[in-house]
Amino acid sequence: MAEALKSIYSADFLRKFGNLISEVHSGFQTEAFVRDVMDEEWEHSELKQRIRKISTILGRHLPSRYEDAIDILLAINDRCTGFPYLILPDFVEVYGQADEHWELSMRALEQFTCGSSAEFAVRPFILRQPERMMAQMLAWTEHPSEHVRRLASEGCRPRLPWGVSLPLFKRDPSPILPILERLKQDPSLYVRKSVANNLNDIAKDNPNVVLQTARRWLGVHPHTDWIIRHGLRTMIRRADPEALALFGFAETEATAELISHAEIRLDKDKLPIGGDCEMSYELRLTSHRPDAMKVRIEYAVDYVRANGRTSRKLFFLTEKTLQGTLQLQGQRTLHWGDLSTRRHYPGNHRITLLVNGHEAAHTLLDLVHPLHKDGRPPHHIGKQPRSSNLHP
Repeated sequence: MAEALKSIYSADFLRKFGNLISEVHSGFQTEAFVRDVMDEEWEHSELKQRIRKISTILGRHLPSRYEDAIDILLAINDRCTGFPYLILPDFVEVYGQADEHWELSMRALEQFTCGSSAEFAVRPFILRQPERMMAQMLAWTEHPSEHVRRLASEGCRPRLPWGVSLPLFKRDPSPILPILERLKQDPSLYVRKSVANNLNDIAKDNPNVVLQTARRWLGVHPHTDWIIRHGLRTMIRRADPEALALFGFAETEATAELISHAEIRLDKDKLPIGGDCEMSYELRLTSHRPDAMKVRIEYAVDYVRANGRTSRKLFFLTEKTLQGTLQLQGQRTLHWGDLSTRRHYPGNHRITLLVNGHEAAHTLLDLVHPLHKDGRPPHHIGKQPRSSNLHP
């Protein structure tokens, strides 16, 4: 994804951005700015490198006094909306961390985040002055803009994708909790999603903290119940017994007794990288308990990595309520083409059907190198498909 996104920072974009600045600051030299940004290293720079390059060069072409530079950027902020304008909060991160600039930088981040997002830019401030910055984030939870309220949660996520890690909150997430408490019933789904993602991050290092929070919040408000459900999604996928019980799922140990039949199969057992195959599954669950229980059906793929080891990824299929007997069947098309986030390697890929984290059935796919350049397929493609039936 980053490879495609970086192309948004084209000469045309930089020129239009420079022209916006020159409308409020006549001394800005747009062509010199574009030339300095797109130097000999530009083509080899990735997305985040390009953002940092633009914001750094921007500082060399704006007035040297930080207060004057920020005034210029704030003057064009209303016309700078969307992902590309992450360069504005990044400018604050690069040039605005000095103590004497603190208040101005906070006001700038508050305004810039409404057009793009300051979730990455606030993190160095947290690392430098955690107590001061978290007090600011707590104040932002009361802001009338949903963008600023979301920043309060998103900016302090311990494991924010693409963001600088916050090891202090991985060790102890307690400074985050007052922020999440204030936002747990936020009317904006945009904000609630961030709160859930923050909880999900915390659960990876401090699951007990999230469970305690979930027990305290459950049943307080429909918005809060939604947050808890999404915030514990990783724990549910991992079949954590307490997380499953919290939402009425059968415990993993008890799930095996519910499965009277389980089968998963592929329409081929060997496939070249880049191809597709059809996966089908059948499942029959039987409960003799009078009360209903939830079951979560997923499938897992153990992807072969470059070193020959495997890495498991889970894919959601469905959730159902079980009372008596439940029969399920379905199909999925599995794509084996390389992505920017995943590269495929030859080898046996185990595909497993899971019920509440319990392995119910599995099958194997032998992924091989793509077709030869002359069009000849690899040997032995198209044998009878393998399947597994672990239950009579």
